[in-house]
Parts: sequence; C-alpha cells; structure tokens
Amino acid sequence: MSFNPGILIPIIGMMIPIVAIWTSHQQKIAKMQITAAAQQTAEKAAQYAAHIQRLEDRVQVLERIVTDRGYDIATQIEALRDTRRVDQEGAGVPLGLENKERV
Repeated sequence: MSFNPGILIPIIGMMIPIVAIWTSHQQKIAKMQITAAAQQTAEKAAQYAAHIQRLEDRVQVLERIVTDRGYDIATQIEALRDTRRVDQEGAGVPLGLENKERV
C-alpha cells in the first residue's frame, strides 16, 4: 500500500470552510465579550460618577458650615460630647445636694 496524495485534496477542500466558520464564530464571541465588558465599564463609571458627586456635595455642605459659622465648630463639638457624657446613666460625679449646708 502506498500513500495517495490525491486523497488530501478533498480533505483540504472540506477543512477550509470548517476553519472559516470556526474563525467567524470565534470573532463573534470576542465581539460579544468586548461589548459586555464595555457595558460593565460604563455602569461602573456611572456608579463612580454618582458616588463622587455625592462626596462633592457633602464637601460643599461642610465648607458652607465652616465658612458660615466661623471656626467655633470645635467648641460646639466638645459641647455636644459633654452633653452626652452628662446624659449617660451613672456619668459624672454626684453632687450630694442632700448634705448641703443651709445658709
């Protein structure tokens, strides 16, 4: 038995369309993946933009508070902390008003 090269011609003829179809399919899959990745990227960019806008709005409010009320913010915060300490049960030192001297 000898090898007949004439049999390769029909095999190659059948392989060309199969490879072409497979390549076309791979290209479609790649395009779909790129489209999906682009949509996800666009969604994330929109989420980040919204988050940044919220942060910028908060910074503007803080800037307005500081510039409108001056720099006594630290004093106000400490006053709030002191109020919370007094309001807590068992906080502070008992005054002992029942033992107070009468004048």
